[in-house]
Amino acid sequence: MARSLAPASLVAPRPAPQSRHGLLSELRERFFGNRLSTLTTLVILALLLQVLPDAMAWALVHPVWSADAELCKQAMGEGACWGVVAEKYRVIIFGYYPFNEQWRPLVATLLMVALLVASCTRALWNRWLVLLWFSVMLAVFGLLGGGYFGLAPVPTDRWGGLPLTVLLATLSIVAAFPLAILVALGRRSDMPAVSAVCTVYIELIRGVPLISVLFMASFLFPLLMPTGNKIDVLLRVFIGITLFAAAYTAEVIRGGLQAIPKGQVEAAQSLGLGYWQTQGKIVLPQALSMVVPGVMNNFIGIFKDTSLVTIVSLYELTGALGLALNSDPDWRPYKLEGYIFITLIYFCGCYAMSRYSLWIESHLSRSRAR
Repeated sequence: MARSLAPASLVAPRPAPQSRHGLLSELRERFFGNRLSTLTTLVILALLLQVLPDAMAWALVHPVWSADAELCKQAMGEGACWGVVAEKYRVIIFGYYPFNEQWRPLVATLLMVALLVASCTRALWNRWLVLLWFSVMLAVFGLLGGGYFGLAPVPTDRWGGLPLTVLLATLSIVAAFPLAILVALGRRSDMPAVSAVCTVYIELIRGVPLISVLFMASFLFPLLMPTGNKIDVLLRVFIGITLFAAAYTAEVIRGGLQAIPKGQVEAAQSLGLGYWQTQGKIVLPQALSMVVPGVMNNFIGIFKDTSLVTIVSLYELTGALGLALNSDPDWRPYKLEGYIFITLIYFCGCYAMSRYSLWIESHLSRSRAR
């Protein structure tokens, strides 16, 4: 006997999906997407409401903006003393550089920043960019060092502040990235000698902090040089930071190389491609696109790690702040305001690098989706 079928029942209509376009929809999805997210958002908002009013009053409502030490003493505990920045900003930004010649590091810094912006612009990615790098860096060293075209010579131990930070970070990143690629390829090489050398280099550098590398490069390395030969301290510090950054970046790149299926390499070999053709046209483009966040994270670390060069008597941005305040007892109590000032400078640089990393990732995701 055929089984009787139950009468069909209508399914209750479901609510229409909410629009995900617009600011309100994005905020709702990000901060109030589920119960846990909503609870976390409310707790953080409650904490901010407890802290922000006092912080805003200290920083913006009751501060002293003029470079008056007496007013700052009267406002201590109630308002910030931003007058310390107004009074000492030239020492913080330019360090020991001669006062009357500080236009030179200013122009040099603007040239380096413009060069970095040009290098991040896709329309300018051509062979002329290499010539632009060479010309700008030649002009930067000429401006900072002097000795040409009537410019007074300034030794490297008087370079400091923001120009030194930008210079060290820029050159170290540019030099460390290709070195990291070669070391990552060398560690995966089939030649035991090459693989062993690259492995020892990576493990040795990663086994010590950067401050030890800088100390060895600045104080121990000159003892190994022949008598009478001397390498500039800025060059030694640059080499130390570059080697340190390359070791860490090489491990990030090696992770991307390991993610490439072996079949792609075998297919390239079957087509008659050599080792460097395979790496340059097939393996490295895919591997580097996978590790953009990790590589950019290391670059941001290099930018911040330049603050450690103070131990070898190179006064970059953080060290220049110490020079500006420690030598003047009237402004020494206001280090917090000075550190907030240079923190904003570091934040702007790191945030710009982070946003550029996200831009690269978005373009790479579009290319993969095609």
